[in-house]
Amino acid sequence: MLKPLLALPTCWERLQQTKKPIVLYGMGNGADRILHQLDRLGVAVQDFFASDTFVRGHSFHGKRVKRLAEIQDLYGDFVIVTAFAVQDAPTMAAILELARQYELYAPDVPVAGENLFDRAFLRDNLPEAEKALSLLADRRSRQIYQDLIAYKLTGQVDDLVRTASPRDEAFSSLVQLGPEESYADLGAYSGDTIQEFLQRTGGQFSRIFAMEPDPKNYRKLCRRAEMLGIFPDSRVRLWNLAAWDDRACLTFAPKAGRSSAVADAGRKVLANSLDNLIGQDPVTFLKMDVEGSESQAILGAANAIRRHRPKLMISAYHRSEDLFALPLQIQRIQPGYRLYLRRFPYIPAWEINLIGIWGEG
Repeated sequence: MLKPLLALPTCWERLQQTKKPIVLYGMGNGADRILHQLDRLGVAVQDFFASDTFVRGHSFHGKRVKRLAEIQDLYGDFVIVTAFAVQDAPTMAAILELARQYELYAPDVPVAGENLFDRAFLRDNLPEAEKALSLLADRRSRQIYQDLIAYKLTGQVDDLVRTASPRDEAFSSLVQLGPEESYADLGAYSGDTIQEFLQRTGGQFSRIFAMEPDPKNYRKLCRRAEMLGIFPDSRVRLWNLAAWDDRACLTFAPKAGRSSAVADAGRKVLANSLDNLIGQDPVTFLKMDVEGSESQAILGAANAIRRHRPKLMISAYHRSEDLFALPLQIQRIQPGYRLYLRRFPYIPAWEINLIGIWGEG
């Protein structure tokens, strides 16, 4: 079913072939990653622009960052490459409007790892990608999967928009939470997902286990847990640790945002597995958003998955291979899960969630 997608023209090929000037919309780390890929392909970027509210006379890669109106006056017709992540509805609507007016690409570059999801990557991994597709339990998930692969190749935002659905839909139709959940939150950030969990369970729960590697985020997590009235509490355990497959000392990028991730250089962070930390304590809902370390974190929770068969919500977008490698990994650890894909609104293809529900539908 996926082989026809190999014939799609990729955004990288289109950018290599265009005669129009190429302008980058955005700056920062995302733009640097895209510029790295374009430089590798010998593609030149003529200019940079940002939303009017962000333009304050600063420069990026030696060029003054312009407003869109200046770009329009300078070039007339041009190709836009978006280079930032956004989830607020007005900005996403503005990008879609630009896509109607101009040739626009929102390239998919990995948050972690080096594998670019291009034609060669899909061809090399086609058997695994097809196998993962066959594991998905409903038609919606299979369509999302195929549309996401089309988007990752082409960078077309229309393909991406079709894959999105509201967060509430995933919880109401798939991850139905009750008052006796034992919740493991790996990558708990500042406690926002614990707060969401409590809102969805009416403040009721059996246990909460949470891991967050960044010290600043961990302090915010503890403060929020106190504010929510659940900490200190014998039912709640919070660890300033990275989720991994065993005890380890890892190097993390020197930043304190949600995207704290394993890196080649940075600060040392202690890590451990969920299985080591909780022993045989039950888990009924397991959420992971660990910035590219999902495969190791799943290995570190394998005993809990086998023993308790919890509801799963696992981020599947940080690495290009996550879309197919993570479903196959869950299937190897515990066959019998019904696996679903849901993606919450975002540009580019962030917030892809692999959802696992044990047993027959």
